[in-house]
Amino acid sequence: MLTKEELPVCPVATTVDLIGNKWKLLILQQLLFKTMRFGELQKAINGISQKVLTQNLRKMEKDGIIKRKVYAVVPPKVEYSMSDLGESLRPIIDVMSDWGNIYIKENLISKI
Repeated sequence: MLTKEELPVCPVATTVDLIGNKWKLLILQQLLFKTMRFGELQKAINGISQKVLTQNLRKMEKDGIIKRKVYAVVPPKVEYSMSDLGESLRPIIDVMSDWGNIYIKENLISKI
């Protein structure tokens, strides 16, 4: 997690810092539906590279937004899920999804 000194003064800037890139939002959107393994996430998120997925998962785990569970089996099995803090983002992501659907609908209708 970020230290108090590392957090921006503005709460909106803090939120943007924690979840404000395209990939983090798409990862969170998937994990809000279910716990997933790395390969499942990569397949579900069109265009994300292994490196970018790894970087974003590590950062969100460090920030306490997602949980990573490692199973002691061969081959290794790792699952990612939302933490309680991450679950608190659900209403934000739901509103973003609703807004996106309205925008798409209005722009598709205006193009016809």
